[in-house]
Amino acid sequence: MIRVIGGGLAGSEAAYYLATHGEEVELVDMKPRKRTPAHSGNGFAELVCSNSLKSDDVYGNACGLLKEELRRLGSLTMEAADKTRVPAGGALAVDRELFSNYITEKLTAHPLVKIVCREAEELPDGGIVATGPLTAGGLYEDIRQKFGGALHFYDATAPVVSADSIDDSRTFSQSRYGKGEGDYINCPMNKEEYELFVRELLSAERVELREFEKSEIFEGCMPVEVMASRGKDTLRFGMLKPVGLEFEGVRPYAVLQLRKENAEGTSLGLVGFQTNLKFPEQKRVFSLIPALKNAEFERYGVMHRNTFLDSPRVLDSDFSVKGNPALFFAGQITGVEGYVESAMSGLLAGIHALRRARGLSPVLPSEDTVCGALSRYVAAENRHFQPMNANYGILRLDGRIRDKKQKKRLAGERALEEIERFRTQIESR
Repeated sequence: MIRVIGGGLAGSEAAYYLATHGEEVELVDMKPRKRTPAHSGNGFAELVCSNSLKSDDVYGNACGLLKEELRRLGSLTMEAADKTRVPAGGALAVDRELFSNYITEKLTAHPLVKIVCREAEELPDGGIVATGPLTAGGLYEDIRQKFGGALHFYDATAPVVSADSIDDSRTFSQSRYGKGEGDYINCPMNKEEYELFVRELLSAERVELREFEKSEIFEGCMPVEVMASRGKDTLRFGMLKPVGLEFEGVRPYAVLQLRKENAEGTSLGLVGFQTNLKFPEQKRVFSLIPALKNAEFERYGVMHRNTFLDSPRVLDSDFSVKGNPALFFAGQITGVEGYVESAMSGLLAGIHALRRARGLSPVLPSEDTVCGALSRYVAAENRHFQPMNANYGILRLDGRIRDKKQKKRLAGERALEEIERFRTQIESR
């Protein structure tokens, strides 16, 4: 029997895959006896923030491509979503209650799934831990102690943009005071550009935090919009300070610095721009910085309570613990961001745990799939590790092709070919 701790999207996905492939599963979840502050229902796989699973465009959106990969691997999440979807244009939106009910019924009705209602207080020796971004109590303490504090208390991330979408004519590469080898890409602003940016930043709409999140997040990391509210020049003495930098022989009025988010440099993070603005507002306001006028945002900034591992230190690419290949993690606790991404990690953890239980060698999906790229992202060495969602920045795109639509379509076609190859591998055993 394989134990799965946590009945969210990742845990439900893992448990269902194992059971439908002939493995007895003990699914441990604390509901309905106890809930996290974010939950309200008693069912499994509860969507607490939105009924949207984002774009369903297979060849134009990385999350849409990921959903199609999951469908081809037999994902319970995608089966439930397709059965309970509601009209939402190009997005896949669901009736949240029906969605949770569908998954709950599938799991409770399966003869190989034993459901245990209790709160896990410590890590098991083996199995799958999928306790989500609000992991707390004894289990939280056990994880923190066993992994040497390699655990983050909240998710405060800055936006990430595609490197090929920034205006190179409005940037320069230089490290402050000439130290280093020009590790940062600098985006200068003059006085008028800076003051416009600050005005729009202060008037932009923000996401309303829940009460239990407020003190934890703001004590640890101040959002850029809150910093700006402390005075019109606060940002110029903080993350936008121009000291030690020169552009065309002159020190700019203010400078945003961009830092590589991957080894290839195809994705760039906005340094110090942790933010709680709504996603459309991030696009609108940050695009006022001249170099980012046409920037494509691969990931928006988020600030919310989110316990996640420093996965590059803790996990391998199959979501197993370094030094203990019988124990797997899944869901947002691994550093994947988003509902679909969480389901993906649960499905892959289930696949890998099943192969482990049956003495089979691990098989990873190709890095040309979104599944495979995200699997490798959470395990790749990264001093600035932050949660990541599905985006084209983690995929290898053909740099010889200039047309972005064609480039994405080719990447999608290649990904689906590779996911079929992966499915054949795991089914042939």
